[in-house]
Amino acid sequence: MLRKVLAVVAAAVSLAACATVQRPAPMVQAPMPAVVSRAPLPIPSPLVIPPPYRASETFAALPGWADDDHAAAFAAFAGGCGAARDPTLADTCREARAQGPLGETDARQFLETHFRPERLGTTGLLTAYFTPVYEARRQPEGRFTAPLRPRPADLPRQAAAGGAAPYADRAAIDRWPAPDALAWMRPEDLLFLQIQGSGVLTFPEGDRWRAVFDGANGAPFVGIATPMRRLGLLDRDTSGEAIRAWLADHRGPEADGVIEMDPRYVFFRLQPDDGGEPAGAAGIRLVPGRALAVDPAAHGMGEVLWIDACAPSLPGAFPRYRRLAMALDTGSAIKGGVRADLYLGRGPGAGVEAGRVRHVLTLYRLAPVEPAPGPVAAAPAALAPDNPPPS
Repeated sequence: MLRKVLAVVAAAVSLAACATVQRPAPMVQAPMPAVVSRAPLPIPSPLVIPPPYRASETFAALPGWADDDHAAAFAAFAGGCGAARDPTLADTCREARAQGPLGETDARQFLETHFRPERLGTTGLLTAYFTPVYEARRQPEGRFTAPLRPRPADLPRQAAAGGAAPYADRAAIDRWPAPDALAWMRPEDLLFLQIQGSGVLTFPEGDRWRAVFDGANGAPFVGIATPMRRLGLLDRDTSGEAIRAWLADHRGPEADGVIEMDPRYVFFRLQPDDGGEPAGAAGIRLVPGRALAVDPAAHGMGEVLWIDACAPSLPGAFPRYRRLAMALDTGSAIKGGVRADLYLGRGPGAGVEAGRVRHVLTLYRLAPVEPAPGPVAAAPAALAPDNPPPS
């Protein structure tokens, strides 16, 4: 629910860096002129697929398709497709779940039979997020000076008012007393927890609690990487690791001033940690490497997508991400049809990888299709209750 706003790589660089042939944008038919006589209407031109969808691709031409783990891709689809609202996709979901686990060959055949790739728009941006695990304290202590705040009682009323009078910004909230703090954290850890939207807190007593998003102040998210680079605080390396290290090394008024350049403030509630992955906005647990946060204005929850991301702009990043993934989450910084945030799991390792993902993204929607009808005898027995033969 929360995420990093990252600079989009220039289009010219993306075209040179990605080994993907760019197809020309589809021609859009000009509006038909008004009819001013009884002359016959002009013959319509051939159908043009409107933006954001491009003409259909084939799986053979889909970059990286042959190299994906299709059994894992099928399992991710079957696990996340319950969020789908598209009728055809919902039907495909029921059929997939009736199959049970499939091996590589059968999984690939199922996916190629039931979907058709459609490229979306031009190129965009892939970033990543994770479930952080942070140390915390019950009381302020040493470096643990930042309170994890619960949602204020007046936040719903203030948020409902809307308009030009938003709730207090981060700088103001940071100066409030915190007698009701849920926990105390290092300031840089609290910032990254607020960016990620949820995380796990560990206490010296041995207990672990999940910090869950419970509202925000309504201010827009402002990434601090760009201003830090502009101020000369960081060089080209504006990965999460580099930002966190700088904030830790300059903990105090200097780091606080940088953190407060992001006016957005997130409030939390605590619940017991069961050791599993969190649920996304679709209410379904996220599968590491197979779940995406997307813009809900451009994608439906449960949508099946293929990501082809290359040309990383941060040092140490994996060169390319190509895989099937499910749209199961949203984020305040994720806007646009070719913009996605890949969930990578929990813990420090996932955090290091996620902090390096800033890749040029080519995105495909795997659109569900009705499979061609075959012989009645070939229909899977598991589907018989839903499709009884005529009596």
